[in-house]
Amino acid sequence: MSGHGEAQPMISEKSGPLKGTALIPGDKSISHRALIFGAMAVGQTSITGLLEGQDVLDTASAMRAFGATVTRHGEGVWTVNGVGVGGFQEPADVIDCGNSGTGVRLIMGTMATTPISATFTGDASLRKRPMGRVTDPLSLFGTQAFGRKGGRLPMTVVGAANPVPVRYALPVASAQVKSAILLAGLNAPGETVVIEKEPTRDHSERMLLGFGAQLHVEKTGEGHVITLTGRPELRPQTVAVPRDPSSAAFPVCAALIVEGSDVLVPGVSQNLTRNGLYITLVEMDADIAFENPREEGGEPVADLRVRFSGNMKGIEVPPERAPSMIDEYPILSIVASFANGKTVMRGVKELRVKESDRIDAMARGLEACGVKIEEDEDTLIVHGMGAGGMPGGATAKTHLDHRIAMSFLIAGMAAKKPVGVDDASPIVTSFPIFEGLMNGLGAKLRHG
Repeated sequence: MSGHGEAQPMISEKSGPLKGTALIPGDKSISHRALIFGAMAVGQTSITGLLEGQDVLDTASAMRAFGATVTRHGEGVWTVNGVGVGGFQEPADVIDCGNSGTGVRLIMGTMATTPISATFTGDASLRKRPMGRVTDPLSLFGTQAFGRKGGRLPMTVVGAANPVPVRYALPVASAQVKSAILLAGLNAPGETVVIEKEPTRDHSERMLLGFGAQLHVEKTGEGHVITLTGRPELRPQTVAVPRDPSSAAFPVCAALIVEGSDVLVPGVSQNLTRNGLYITLVEMDADIAFENPREEGGEPVADLRVRFSGNMKGIEVPPERAPSMIDEYPILSIVASFANGKTVMRGVKELRVKESDRIDAMARGLEACGVKIEEDEDTLIVHGMGAGGMPGGATAKTHLDHRIAMSFLIAGMAAKKPVGVDDASPIVTSFPIFEGLMNGLGAKLRHG
C-alpha cells in the first residue's frame, strides 16, 4: 500500500451530546507484535481482537512473505503458523509496510540476524521517516542496510550471517527501536541487553515472556536494563488483544469537550507505559471514571466512563511522561484548546519524526482554528479558550497522518464553526471504524 490514492476531505460539524458505548478496535502495537511473535514461534498461535487496520494487515502480509502461514478466520480472529526463531525465508518481492513505522522497524529487527535479504518500502509518509535509529544498532549485530540518503526507504536489509549479541543504550526513548533490538537478539547467541533511561511501552517484553523467552528487567543507575537470552524456542500462544488506548483517546476526548456528553469506552488497556494521556486528563480535572479494572491477555484493562468536563484547566505535562503518551499529544492539544489557561507540553521533539511533524501540523491547524500557540523544537504550548471557545472554521492539513486527521475532526465536534481536514483517508491505517463509531455516538462527520 505504498501508493496513496485520491485525497478524501472530511468535515466535522458541532454536534449535540455524544451518548452511548464506544467499542474500540484492538491495540495496534499489540496486534503487530502478536503477528510477528506468532511467526517466530513453532506451531500455531491463535489471536482474537486483532486490529484489522491497514498497518496491521501490511504486517500480516509481510509475515506471509517471510514464510509464516497467516490466516483470517473471522472479524479479529486469526491464526499464525510460525517458522521458529531464525526460520524466516528470503521474501520473493519487496516488503511494503504502507504507513507503519512500527511495522517496518519491528520487521527489520526480526530478520536482522537471519542470513537473508529483504527490501522494504512504504507510502509517501513512511518513506520520509528516518530508519537510521533502527539500522544503526542493528549493524552492531552484523546487519547491513542500504537505503536512500538520510537512511530512508526504500531500503535493503542484509541479515547477519554470524550475529553477535549486543549491549545498547537507547539515545532516545523509543519502543520501536527497543523492540527491534530485542527481536534481533532472539537469533543471536548469548545475551542481548537494551538500556532505556525512561521506560517505554513494554508490550514486547510482556509478549516475549508469554511466548517463552528468557528475559529479565532491572532498574539500575543506568536506567531500565532489559536482558534477553538468545536462541530460545518460542512456544505458540493464545493472544487476546485488548482495546487500543491510543484509539480510545479520540472518543474519550470528544466526550470531554462536547457539552452534555456521557460515553462508556469498555475494555481499554491501562498498561502503565501507555496511559500517560489518561493521567494527564485527570490532572486537568476531566471527568473520567475507571471502572471494572481487570486483566485480559496479560494486560491491565478498565472500562472508562467519560462525561463532558466544562471546567478543565491547563497544566504543565511532565516531560518524563512523554514516552507513555507520545501518540496522544495531537488529541491532547485539542482538549487543551477547550481548557482554561495554557497547557505546556515539553520534551516532545519525538513528535517531529512521526508520520508527520506533529508539532508543526497541530500548531498550524490550531492557529487556523483561532487558537494561540507557542512552539520550539521540543515544546508545544496551547493557550486554552475554555469550553466551546474554539472558533474553528478552518481546514487542517493532515500530511498523511491519521492522528492529525482524527484530532481535528474531534475539534470540529465542539468548535463554533465546522472544522475540516484535507484528507481523512489515512485514518484507515489505525482506526478503520472511526467515522461510523463517532457518528453512532452523535457526531456529525461527513465527506466533502
